[in-house]
Amino acid sequence: MMINFRAARKHEAEMLTKLALDSKAVWGYSPEFMAACRAELTVDETKLSDTRFQYWVSEDKQEILGFYALEKQSDTTFELEALFVTPGSIGKGVGRALLEHAKAQAASEGATTLTIQGDPNAEKFYRAAGAQRVGELESASIPGRFLPLFELRIEGN
Repeated sequence: MMINFRAARKHEAEMLTKLALDSKAVWGYSPEFMAACRAELTVDETKLSDTRFQYWVSEDKQEILGFYALEKQSDTTFELEALFVTPGSIGKGVGRALLEHAKAQAASEGATTLTIQGDPNAEKFYRAAGAQRVGELESASIPGRFLPLFELRIEGN
């Protein structure tokens, strides 16, 4: 598999939303849970045009395998606002490649820290990538549900 990266395009908003929902559903969440998360997982053209965000897709032979979004929090801190992989690409190194690209992209803009509010099921993935759990935050979609908060130091800055 040859993974290439490029900036997401405005017309891909609907497809990226579907990818995010399909990826989240892999964890076996109920239809009611997924419906509650829909707004938070929706990618729209406005977000893709907003200069506070960077959306990048990974692809192999023009087939999109996943995407991530970065949001600048400060001169030295970016948030990994989203990272999703197509269900058929999970476990094949696509998620790690996306995360490494996100780190490099943030580093190129002076970041030393990447913050991540992750799904509890993804904790093992983020820890394996070197992220440290630093707390938890309440879900924006499900009141009373708390999600792990990670920090990932970016080397070289």
